[in-house]
Amino acid sequence: MSESLYCRTCARIHRAGNLPKGLVATLLSRIITLTGIVVLIGMLPWVSGQDPAMALLRARSAEQEATPEALAAIRQSLGFDQGPVQLLLHWLSGLLQGDAGNSWISGRPVLPDMIQAAQVSLTLMLMSAVVALLLAAMICLPTFRRGLQGRSFRSTGFFASVFTALPEFLLASFLLVVGAVWLEWFPPYGWNGLHYAVLPALAMGIPAGGYLGRIFSDALAAPFSENWIITWTVSGISRWHITCAVLKRTLSTVMPLIGLVLVSLTGSAVAVEKVFAIPGLGRATLGAVVAQDLPALQMGVLFLLIIAFMFGMLCAGIRYLILGRALRTSSLPVTNEPDGKSGKLSLLLPFACGVALVVLLLIGLPRDPYSSEFMRLAHPSFSLPFGADAMGRDLLARVAYGTVHTCMLALMVSLICLLLGLVIGLFPRVFVGPTEMANALPPVIAGLLVVSISGPGSLGAAIAIAAVGWAPLATHTAALATEIRARPYINMLPVLGVGWLRQNLFYIFPALIGPLFRHAMLRLPGIALALASLGFLGLGASPPEPEWGRVLAEGMPYLERAYWVVLAPAVALAVLSVMGVSLAGLTGQKK
Repeated sequence: MSESLYCRTCARIHRAGNLPKGLVATLLSRIITLTGIVVLIGMLPWVSGQDPAMALLRARSAEQEATPEALAAIRQSLGFDQGPVQLLLHWLSGLLQGDAGNSWISGRPVLPDMIQAAQVSLTLMLMSAVVALLLAAMICLPTFRRGLQGRSFRSTGFFASVFTALPEFLLASFLLVVGAVWLEWFPPYGWNGLHYAVLPALAMGIPAGGYLGRIFSDALAAPFSENWIITWTVSGISRWHITCAVLKRTLSTVMPLIGLVLVSLTGSAVAVEKVFAIPGLGRATLGAVVAQDLPALQMGVLFLLIIAFMFGMLCAGIRYLILGRALRTSSLPVTNEPDGKSGKLSLLLPFACGVALVVLLLIGLPRDPYSSEFMRLAHPSFSLPFGADAMGRDLLARVAYGTVHTCMLALMVSLICLLLGLVIGLFPRVFVGPTEMANALPPVIAGLLVVSISGPGSLGAAIAIAAVGWAPLATHTAALATEIRARPYINMLPVLGVGWLRQNLFYIFPALIGPLFRHAMLRLPGIALALASLGFLGLGASPPEPEWGRVLAEGMPYLERAYWVVLAPAVALAVLSVMGVSLAGLTGQKK
């Protein structure tokens, strides 16, 4: 016993001495990442291999002839003749003086417009966060109620997966039609007060609430399996105090993910801002990428990264305040794997979803997804179960062919993100900057950057999503690994001669893989949605490829008078989500 106390004391002293070093490493990671991204964007005209003068000439005037004299005049006015280093230094010196330069397209100062766009995005993010947290709280109620009754319970995640699978752009269009056109309760587009943010906040907050609800519910079930809950209950401590303690214990795990979700609500709302014509930061940055407006792009990315780093440091500080003493003393309790939901529903739900997808494939694959042999927007019938699209093509065939393509591609990207997140998350101090940067960068922006190199297509969309989709999994890995390493038995392993590699493979990795795999499967519909969003914006599969995003994009203009053109792919996406999440939930069930 005395030896154990001695080891724990040594560990505590060692961690106290390394604390400033850890903080410095984290800060350096953020600074280096921010500097590298700014320099890379500043070098973009030379890295891309394209002539920015030609692009700007076409953006400013499509009728002006691209003569050598005109191109030389543009290069001289923009400073391209000075070289990339001088142009970047000139921009940085102006930025330190409060001058971010002028737009290459409009000629207006960039900084005031970006500050206004950031204010709009932050307001929209806060309102969306309220919606997301309220929905997440409702999803967590069954887990919480059963936990207070003495049962460590992990739900199947049916409602969470359904909400997560709702495409933001589809939900935005539906809310626009219902709330603004039919009911006339809210303005349809623009930004002129908080009431303009109600519909966009619902469109962004509902999928985010489903995601947070599932993550929080999964994390909430773990503290109810810890031994101190039994001790507190037997000692007669009130349910209110137990509730507060469990919430505090759970927040330590999910707080970094809450920060990532808030940041994603700021930068990744491009599709929603596009539907409601909101002058937000994501839309402004996307416009700068499309127009190759380098000063606006630099400021947009800089604002996104600053917001990401601020929320990252805030969430890290809150988490340290919650777990500070337990981390320093290596005294976190050991968590047992919670039980999955008992009964036949846990097996019946994924089985039913799998059967539905198989039946869809068996009926739809023999049909032709390309021929226009039906009436435009034909109603569903016995011979045409899903109806026809705007070109008279069989929607059943197109959704079935899209199922094979989207499911396989989304699963592949999810597994790649899981692998990257697992590896990168084991080194949180080194990769905290790249992780927050990847989360702050909208997939649409990454898609545009990839498309500019490889051209539009499914492979480019998959690469773009994989390049930024690992960040939440890496953050979750880092949070879980930090808590696992703070358990007493882990700190005894070096004394017993267990090396670093063996610790990670046989003690830390088995405790990580269950929650991370469920998280990866929860992100499966989100990745499918991201692929669909890129297809919706024309960055994914090219027409007439029957991909879910392409089918949704083609049906969106007809949502009000022909709802079935988007209903079928949306329902298929929800079925995929429910199947993935419910199957992942079976991995942690006790026999």
